[in-house]
Amino acid sequence: MPHSSPDLARLAMTVLQPGFDGVTPPGWLRRALGEGLGGTVLFARNLVDPAQTARLVAELRAENPAVVVAVDEEGGAVTRLEAGTGSSFPGNRALGVADDAGLTERVARAIGRLLAAADVTLDYAPVADVNANPANPVIGVRSFGPGPELTARHTAAWVRGLQGAGVAACAKHFPGHGDTVTDSHFALPTVHARLDVLRERDLPPFRAAVAAGVRAVMCGHLLVPALDPDAPATLSRRILTGLLREELGFDGMLVTDAIEMRAVAALHPPGEIAVRALAAGADAVCAGVSSPGGESVHALREAIVEAVHAGRLPEERLAEAAARVLALASWHAGRADLRNAPGPGPEGGEDGAAVGLEAARAAVRIIVPGTAATAEAEDTSPAGDGAAGDGAAGDVSSAVNGAIPAVDDASPEVNGAAPAGDDAPPEVNGAAPAGNGLVPEAGAGIGEHSLPPLRTPPFVVDITPRLNPAADPATPTGLLGALRETAPGTTGCTVTARVPELPAVPDDRPVVLVVHDAGRHPWVRELLARAVRLRPDAVVVETGIPDEPVGAVYVTTHGVSRASARVVAHWLTGDK
Repeated sequence: MPHSSPDLARLAMTVLQPGFDGVTPPGWLRRALGEGLGGTVLFARNLVDPAQTARLVAELRAENPAVVVAVDEEGGAVTRLEAGTGSSFPGNRALGVADDAGLTERVARAIGRLLAAADVTLDYAPVADVNANPANPVIGVRSFGPGPELTARHTAAWVRGLQGAGVAACAKHFPGHGDTVTDSHFALPTVHARLDVLRERDLPPFRAAVAAGVRAVMCGHLLVPALDPDAPATLSRRILTGLLREELGFDGMLVTDAIEMRAVAALHPPGEIAVRALAAGADAVCAGVSSPGGESVHALREAIVEAVHAGRLPEERLAEAAARVLALASWHAGRADLRNAPGPGPEGGEDGAAVGLEAARAAVRIIVPGTAATAEAEDTSPAGDGAAGDGAAGDVSSAVNGAIPAVDDASPEVNGAAPAGDDAPPEVNGAAPAGNGLVPEAGAGIGEHSLPPLRTPPFVVDITPRLNPAADPATPTGLLGALRETAPGTTGCTVTARVPELPAVPDDRPVVLVVHDAGRHPWVRELLARAVRLRPDAVVVETGIPDEPVGAVYVTTHGVSRASARVVAHWLTGDK
C-alpha cells in the first residue's frame, strides 16, 4: 500500500544508503535527500580527483546537511578515492605483518585526513575479520592477519586513528567473514566453526573495536549455524541484537553490507531484505546499485512503510534505527575541528604519502629460495598470533644484504600497470590448494637487503587474477608502472585468465614475475611454475598471501598498493 504518513516515509528514507551513477548528484538523488534520505555511498565511478570529490560531497550536503556520506577506503586493494592510481597506503595484512600498532594508527589517521578533506562522514573500514582460512576468496590481505590478538590490536588502532581525524570508522564484517571459502558477492557463505571457536577467534576484534569507540559496524552476509542456523547474520535478530547489541554492548549505527550481493539477493527481493534486516536490528541499509531514476530507492522506502503498516516492523524499531543514523551524522558534525586541523593535504600530502611508504616498506619480506631456512610454517602460540616479521631468511646471498635508503615521495604517476583482467575462476569457492603453508611474515625485512638484483631494465610479466569484487576492477598492481619510473626502458605485459598463456620471455634481460594469491589460483600457480622453469633467475613478487617461495628472489608485499609497488621498485633497482 502507498505510505500514508509523511513522518513514517521520512523515517524510512533516513535508514537508506544507496549508491548512484555519475560524478554529480542525479536529480532523483537530490530530491530524495530533500525527502530525508539519510545516506549515500560513493564508489570509484563517482570520483575523479580530490577537488571533484569535495565538490560532489558539498552538493550532497547542500540538499541534506545531515547526510551520511560513506565510502570504502580500506587502503591496499580496496580504495575509492585513489582507484585510478592505487592507494598511497598499504592494506591491513601489510600493517599486520609490520605489527606496529602505532604505525597502523598513523596510517588510519592519514586515510582519515584524505577523507576529511572531502568531508566524508563514514569510512566502511577497518576489516575486522580474522583471516583464519587461507582459501578465503574475498578477505585475504584485507585482514590484519590469521590470529585474533593481532587482528584485535590493529583493529582498535585503526579505529582510533581514523576517528582521530574526525571520520567515523565501521568495523566489518560482523560476526566475522574470515573462515569462509565462498565470496558473499556471489553466494551465501557458511561459517562452520563451533561457538567456542567463534568467541575465541572471530569476536575479539569486534570487541576491541567497540571498546575503542567505533561509531559503526557492518554486518556480513554470512550463515553462522552456531549462532543462528536459520538466517544469515544480516537478517538474524539473535546475531545483530542478541550478540552485537546486548552481549558486546555496541550502541552505534549498524549498517548492512550491500543488499544486491547474491548471498542475500538470492534469498529475498530487495525490499524484503531491508525490512528483515531492520527488524533484526540493523539501522542502515546499504544498496550499492540503484536504478537510473531512483525507482529502486523509493521501492525500498515503500516496502519499509508497508511493513510498518502490516505490523511486521515496529515503528519504534524504525524510529530507533533512524535516530542512530542521525546520531552518527551529529557525531561527524561535532568534529569539524579534527577534520580542519593542520595536516596532510587532500591527496594524502607529503606526510600522508610518507607514512604510507614507511608502512609498505615495513611489510615487505624477501627470501632467496634454497639458500637459507625461513620462518616456521605454523605458529604454535595459543592465539595463533606470532610476532609478525620475526621470521628471517638467514644468511642470504651477499648480493642482497645491508640497508637501503627510504623511498622519497617522488612523482605519484608510477602506477601505469595494466588493469586487472576479468577473471571468475572456478576455484573461487573451492578448497585451499596444497602448498600454501608459508606464513606471511616469513623472510627477512627489506631493510636487511641492499644491493639490488636488477642491474638493467627488466621485462615484467604480471600474471593477474581479477582482484576480489570489493576492489575496484581498475585498481592496478602498480609494479610495472613503478619500475618504468625507477628503471626507464622497463617493458612488460599482463596475463589474465581470459588468455592464460605466457608471452615470449626475453633471454637477454632480467625478468620480474608479479602474481597475486598464486596459491589460491591454480592457473596462476601453473604459469608461474612454467615461467620459473624457463627463467630460474627471475624475481618473483607476490602481492597477496605468500605461497611456497620460487625464483631466484621471492618478494612479498602482503597487499596491492601504490606505496608497496614503489617500495619494491626502488629496492629492485637500487633507487636509480
